[in-house]
Amino acid sequence: MTVNGRRRVVAAAVLAVGLVAVAACSSDPAEVADTTTRPTTSTTTTTTTTTMPPDTIVMGGQGNNLDAYAGEPEADGTFRTQRVITTAAQDAVNGLDINAQICPFRVQGDDSTYFVAGEDTGQPEIPPGWGIFRLDGDRVGELSAEKVSKLTPTYQPSVDGPENYGCGVLSDGRIVTTDVGNQVSNPGDGQLIVWFGPLSEGDATYCKLDVALPTAQSILVRQDAAGNDELLVATARGGVFLYRGPFPTTGGPEGGCGQLDPTGAPLADSITKSLWLAGDGTNGMATPAGLAPAPDGGVYVSSVFSGVINEYDADATFRRTILKPPDGEVLGEQPFSTGTPLGIGVDGQGNLFYADIGITVGADGVGPGENMGTVRRIAFDNGEPQPPVTMNSGLAFPDGIGVIIPPAGGGGGGLLIP
Repeated sequence: MTVNGRRRVVAAAVLAVGLVAVAACSSDPAEVADTTTRPTTSTTTTTTTTTMPPDTIVMGGQGNNLDAYAGEPEADGTFRTQRVITTAAQDAVNGLDINAQICPFRVQGDDSTYFVAGEDTGQPEIPPGWGIFRLDGDRVGELSAEKVSKLTPTYQPSVDGPENYGCGVLSDGRIVTTDVGNQVSNPGDGQLIVWFGPLSEGDATYCKLDVALPTAQSILVRQDAAGNDELLVATARGGVFLYRGPFPTTGGPEGGCGQLDPTGAPLADSITKSLWLAGDGTNGMATPAGLAPAPDGGVYVSSVFSGVINEYDADATFRRTILKPPDGEVLGEQPFSTGTPLGIGVDGQGNLFYADIGITVGADGVGPGENMGTVRRIAFDNGEPQPPVTMNSGLAFPDGIGVIIPPAGGGGGGLLIP
């Protein structure tokens, strides 16, 4: 979520990637196969070599940089960390400004990992959008990322200026995104968009599903009982909305996208939308922001200003609170001791990660405190959430999370969930 004037900036792109055909930006962690692998040793009469297993990689933008963390702590309790992309403010030649939700996916016939992330180098001269990146390496400390494309739509005339945030990948490879729109006041004009291949820069086409979201945030792609894609979209001023398919297949009338929005961009003929969860403060759910899959088909939802992460059934029935501030704590010049969670993600063992944007309240208003953000991890013991462990601190507006889960045994294929 964008709060109280932070922001970013970016440089342009190159290559092209074809239509994604293998993707998994949502899944139930209870159904994820055990991805634990052990070091393997091959021995000859003279040499012994050890191959380290791939990491579960937790990715998050902060200060317009993209950082990666090993999902498991080292023996001393710290987490290996790497700067994967440096902000353009620090690297004028190769730097990019990265932020927002991060969504990994795979391309059919390609063992590489790709991901979508908010990318807005050079704004406002260059409009913000969503970069598509190829990630090389499978261990933190050995990673590199190459931008291969950028998706840029038209935006509604928001008072606060255009802000990218959410992303997801449908089961057939279509990418979905949200942009924030008006943030604190004025009518909601955030957008939900579905993108079609080829995804090379300038060639991608799209269809807008909704152009009136009240402060749009994260997307969770999941499947209904029949295996059809549906979308959960969090909005900080409206709750979590459910969109059921089928979704448009092209950006024209033949694909169900025959209307035009006020900017003249293609708009869906119709959508099936309902309020899945109200953001009315019940159980602390005041400003829904982050979404991630929970066990048994459930959903984790974060509320940034109340400092809460709740767990719900598939039908939005409240299960329990996973995270909340200690009793008596209030936001002030210091954030909650447990943080203000925005983006969230889970790994194959069910660990929950969150980007704490470090909201404070002071004389200048409400917004991220200067370098007060953190990235944290909640482990579960016999199903019970443990106190969060800080993976990194002193961060500038960390707002999104993406989790890349290694395939069992390494190599290509495998399940990825953000």
